[in-house]
Amino acid sequence: MKTKKTTNPLDFIELFERFIAESVTGKRVQPNGKKIGLGTIANYTDTLKLLKKFSEKYKFLLRIRPVKRLNARELIVEKNYWKKFYNRFTGYLYDDCGYYDNYMGSSVKNIRTFFSYLNKDKNIDTGQFYKQFYVRNEDISIFPLMPEELNFLIFNKSFEDALSKRLKEAKDFIVFGCTVALRFSDLNALKKNNIRKINAGYFMEVRSIKTNTETLVKLPQYAVDIINRYKARKKLLPQFNISNINKYIKELTEKAGFTQTVLVTRHRRGKPVPQRGRKMKELRFCDVVSSHTMRRTAITTMLSLGVHEQLVRKISGHTPNSKEFYRYVSWSQTLQDRSTEEMFAKLEQKKLK
Repeated sequence: MKTKKTTNPLDFIELFERFIAESVTGKRVQPNGKKIGLGTIANYTDTLKLLKKFSEKYKFLLRIRPVKRLNARELIVEKNYWKKFYNRFTGYLYDDCGYYDNYMGSSVKNIRTFFSYLNKDKNIDTGQFYKQFYVRNEDISIFPLMPEELNFLIFNKSFEDALSKRLKEAKDFIVFGCTVALRFSDLNALKKNNIRKINAGYFMEVRSIKTNTETLVKLPQYAVDIINRYKARKKLLPQFNISNINKYIKELTEKAGFTQTVLVTRHRRGKPVPQRGRKMKELRFCDVVSSHTMRRTAITTMLSLGVHEQLVRKISGHTPNSKEFYRYVSWSQTLQDRSTEEMFAKLEQKKLK
């Protein structure tokens, strides 16, 4: 007597929770053997929360059905099921949650990674349906400080004297961040032993929390002056949480007069969506800056003032083929082109008298 083949589905949510748990414990690692980063795990957790909310709101049963024992008709049903899931889930992200292409793409990418884990690590043959999940992305505008604006924040004493004590501390934190190209988490974690004195120079040595790459940067005198102001404290710099530093950098740049109108465009389903401020007002530069501005400023300042790409990438910790890094290269090239055009315009005026 033949045994009836079973096609009992597996619990999607339970498997996704196991996927996260094994990423946390180190049972699941990156292809190079390194542990999965805390930031990546946080992204997995956020995606799981969205999946649960989506499933609950639309009564969409999430399950995994191994395809090995499915017949031709059942495979078609399975293909249609995952097509319907993708359309409804992405619709939920766009229409219900109001997310843009970048966040939608990040969520879908996490789901694709989960399916790859099931197939490769757990030997659960889910089929190749998940490879049809399109991962959208968008190039979000970069808004670093221009070299002249950074110079103002560093050296304008009368501006500094007009600031409150806490805003002066925020300015020091932001200026330091705009100099060394570290991420906010790495800046906040800096300690006294991250500074090395070699001969007459001061160097900052740090290993990135996110990428585990080591960085050694020689500090200019103004950065040394900043850390000397806080040498009585435990940490190298004043401490802030991400919400506060985002608030302070907006306030600081507004006080500095960096209020020029900027055009910000996001994308939803691949279509541009112009962004507006409160009460539908045009956005100003000071409205769009954030903690990311520090790192972006440091990288673009180095590139636009002539530091070689390879050295900048070594300082910033980007990989050789990083698409994000080449967005900075492209942006700094625009600055260089503008400066070159100004130089040639001046050359044309130098007529022999």
